[in-house]
Amino acid sequence: MNSSSLLPGILGISLLWPCFMPTADSNVENVKKPRQTLVREKRGWTWQQFDVPEELNTSRYHIGQLQTDLEDGNDSFKYELLGEGANNTFIIDGKTGDIYAIKRLDREERALYTLRAQVTASDADDPSSGSNARLLYSLLQGQPYFSIEPTTGVIRISSEMDRELQDKYWVLVQVKDLIGEPGALSATTSVLIKLSDVNDNKPVFKESFYRLTVSESAPIGTCVGKIVAYDYDIGENTDMDYTLEEDSSQTFDIITNDETQEGIVRLKKKVDFEVQNNYRIIAKVTNRQVPEEMAIYHEDPSVTIIKVIVEDEDEPPVFLLPYYSFEISEGSPFGSVVGVVSAIDPDQRNSPMGYSMTKTRMFTVDDNGTVITTHPLDRELNAWYNFSISAIEKYNIEQISTVLMYVQVLNVNDHVPEFPGYYETFVCENAEAGQVIRTISAVDRDESEEVEHFYFNLSVDSTKNSSFIVIDNQDNTAVILTNRTGFSLREDTVFYLPILIADNGVPPLTGTNTLTVYVCDCDDSGSTEACSNAGFMLSLALRTQVAIAVLVCLMIIFGFVLFILFLKQRGKQTLCPERAEDFRENIFRYDDEGGGEEDTDAFDILELRSRAVLRQPRGRKSAGEEIRSRYRESLQLGPDPAEFRQFIREKLHEANTDPWAPPFDSLQTYAFEGTGSPAGSLSSLDSAVSDQEENFDYLNELGPRFRRLASLFGSTVQAHYY
Repeated sequence: MNSSSLLPGILGISLLWPCFMPTADSNVENVKKPRQTLVREKRGWTWQQFDVPEELNTSRYHIGQLQTDLEDGNDSFKYELLGEGANNTFIIDGKTGDIYAIKRLDREERALYTLRAQVTASDADDPSSGSNARLLYSLLQGQPYFSIEPTTGVIRISSEMDRELQDKYWVLVQVKDLIGEPGALSATTSVLIKLSDVNDNKPVFKESFYRLTVSESAPIGTCVGKIVAYDYDIGENTDMDYTLEEDSSQTFDIITNDETQEGIVRLKKKVDFEVQNNYRIIAKVTNRQVPEEMAIYHEDPSVTIIKVIVEDEDEPPVFLLPYYSFEISEGSPFGSVVGVVSAIDPDQRNSPMGYSMTKTRMFTVDDNGTVITTHPLDRELNAWYNFSISAIEKYNIEQISTVLMYVQVLNVNDHVPEFPGYYETFVCENAEAGQVIRTISAVDRDESEEVEHFYFNLSVDSTKNSSFIVIDNQDNTAVILTNRTGFSLREDTVFYLPILIADNGVPPLTGTNTLTVYVCDCDDSGSTEACSNAGFMLSLALRTQVAIAVLVCLMIIFGFVLFILFLKQRGKQTLCPERAEDFRENIFRYDDEGGGEEDTDAFDILELRSRAVLRQPRGRKSAGEEIRSRYRESLQLGPDPAEFRQFIREKLHEANTDPWAPPFDSLQTYAFEGTGSPAGSLSSLDSAVSDQEENFDYLNELGPRFRRLASLFGSTVQAHYY
């Protein structure tokens, strides 16, 4: 007798990357019991791990096999799949238990399939022999949550269960033949039943109030904080979406972290502590996927209150305008006010401001933000000035802001009209009266808001006896006509016409421009082209002569400069020794005799005097001994530092004021013996002792070198002198 039974268990197929895998191994375990007579052996059900890649192009992919260890190959078992996806997405071979995927699977469309496998078993006994093959199923364990149909073996739910409280149950099933009558054979097995999750729980915030902070200097996109909700469901039923409500300022937004299911609050707009220092918003959390049959559990979403505190920061100054544009008339005097810029401290302490300016020398700015001119402005040289102005907080000089400033120089009619260039004008000797010799125009460097218009006329002094007249064409041009017949190169070769040109500016300006007219010996056709060529050649010759003359003058000047430098260098190659002071005691020898005390022209006694300190009267030793003693003392003593410094200063002053000093750095060497030597001086020129008190007889003892002095200052000479 054949009978069918539902495989005690649930086949779960979960789609993971990159293949399908079961959520858990569903297996059937048999409960061991002591073997008795006529007791069936236990049966074990096994299946392999299921793996299948998504997006397969094959139409039949083998997933795994469902089989029992009691199958003897006699086709006594028949397999069948039940549940969503059975027979259209998945099929099972009824004889072997092999499971196949027959459709391309996509995880993004569906990630989990739950199937049931039904197995129909036949008893080995002869079904025609009474009730031997008639089976009876019963539960030994599993009530009150489950029940089993006695004849089919289908396990059914008897009461409500909650996966969040208990997610798996063990059921003990017994089967007997002979419809359970005495003498029947029986077998038992344990069935593990796992409850799959349904989205019957809404996510709920862990906290009902969140306090977050953000700096007012934070840029857009900054993460302000995170909020968290929990969901008792599992798998994709826990996917959440966070949204913000009651945020009229639109300052924040929130996104969901798909990995942690946290809500991340971000800064959507810049915040300002001085404008608004706190915000109150409400966040809501919902499940991303809610089936219609579960919508009743999600009617009232969980919400939480978020308070965002704005932290104060020391911000840089803020200009009242994004840029400044001013106008000023050209020619305005020095110190004219151009405009005023202003910046404020957005912080509560309201620091005073200082201002500075860069990239311009035509303007300056004071501490009040007033921009003034420092130089005269000329629109024809520069009509616009662009530069930057910086505002600096005085309480914190590191806080600086910069703004652009544009200054337009307005036109003032301060330029007279003038010829656009040089006019080379000729008149033929045989010209007739009223003949046009030149058409002239004018330009004005001023910028006129209206259409420029020029007026042409001869000066008042030239209109009376002029050989030419000016006719204004009223189109900013004029023609020059002859006012007589015939011109002569012998009488006048050139004419200078003072032409008055006036503009239409406010106020109008008039300028005098001189037009030079050359008398020309034209050809028979009256063409002045030959005159133009001759004038060009003459001008070219004159220019060449002028260039040669300028070149010769430059060469002469250059040579003169070189000659002067040569003389100065030559004069300073050897320093004049006679100009330097000699601080040593010198002995002067004269071969001529003086003319007496009245002879003042023999020599200047002042030139022989030095700056030596006047000697004091002292006792006389023997000449040789005294000289040797003084010489030894002079070797042991150096010059007085004060006198030496004075000597250096005098020599430095002399070198600086010497007109013959070389124009380059030079080294000058001087010999300095000092003054006030203990050896005294051999000269009597500066002696404070009169000749009557001094005895020079000791000079005879000094040897042949002092014989001349002995003859000059000895006792015989003294007696003769007096």
